[in-house]
Amino acid sequence: MTEDATTATGRRTRLLRNVYGSSAAESFLVVAIATILITRLYLALTDYPQIGGGTLHIAHALYGGAAMMAALLIGWLFLGFGTRVTTVVVGGIGFGLFLDEVGKFVTRDNDYFYGPAAEIMYVLVVLLLVINRVVRDFRAPTADECLANAAAIAADGVVHGLPPHRRALALRIIERGQRLGADASALAGVTLMIDAAGHRDDRLYAASRLVPRLVPSFLKSPRWVPVMGWLLVVSALLGVIGGIVQLVAGGLDVDTDDTSLQIDRMGISGGILFVSAAVTLSLALPAMLRLRRDGPLWPLRLLRLAALIFTALNALVDFATEGFGALTYVAIGLFTMAVISHRITVRSEELAADEAGARESLPRETPHP
Repeated sequence: MTEDATTATGRRTRLLRNVYGSSAAESFLVVAIATILITRLYLALTDYPQIGGGTLHIAHALYGGAAMMAALLIGWLFLGFGTRVTTVVVGGIGFGLFLDEVGKFVTRDNDYFYGPAAEIMYVLVVLLLVINRVVRDFRAPTADECLANAAAIAADGVVHGLPPHRRALALRIIERGQRLGADASALAGVTLMIDAAGHRDDRLYAASRLVPRLVPSFLKSPRWVPVMGWLLVVSALLGVIGGIVQLVAGGLDVDTDDTSLQIDRMGISGGILFVSAAVTLSLALPAMLRLRRDGPLWPLRLLRLAALIFTALNALVDFATEGFGALTYVAIGLFTMAVISHRITVRSEELAADEAGARESLPRETPHP
């Protein structure tokens, strides 16, 4: 959910978003993608063994379905943050095993090596990522969501303890809920629960914080953001120009002694690339014009959305023509989004620190004698 919540809600919120929901969904998809790649590698190295023997063949999609069922049962039967992590991992593995055999589900002869299977997998994953982003960013968090998320963190902390980062997050959510007009007595009760929660170390979080430290410092430099942003703008501009040329002069074929020029008509792939470039340019150019190192967050978020759209739609065409070989282009797009996302995280922490400092510097009222 976005950090710049400024609107209070006068009505009850029917659908409450989980503050950890978006990261859990993204982790689920990362586990699924890793499972697909590992499965394909394993099958290639072992010459595609058949489990079952004779006329039987136990497809690994069945194991995937069983893992997804187990994840659902675990999520229904147990509470706690550790349970959520388990369901993400088990469910992601199951979804990856299931999705890996999509070629068998869409072909009459159960063709595991069906060519467009890569595109189907890619489109589905991208669709889920876009839906996740829309649900996360389409509106600011409400007072009800702040209260519910803080209460959920507090309830888990009373039983299992709270690591420092989750305690700090819960307190920030409570403060945001106060600004949005959440029930004061309920927030006070949740605050007491958080204060009563014991301390707990979070090894998984510590490991996740260790990974960025392994990345060379020059890759985390804020200088990468304008470099990758303007490269995105130039690439999108070239794509728009190329698409316009195709639309205007498509089908042109000039072949003389001195000149040889051939411009094909715009097909489905060309149309996707043209739309991708146009949308990317309309988002990335305003973002880059307003981007400042000490400026607001919205240009960075707009630029990340542009990078996501450009990577998703362009890689769709690449997958259609090159299959899994398109992973190279996807990796470049993911690097761009990682650079921008890192800068968003750093800038968010800077803005939060500035806001906290501004509040502390305000003069406090003293009671009259």
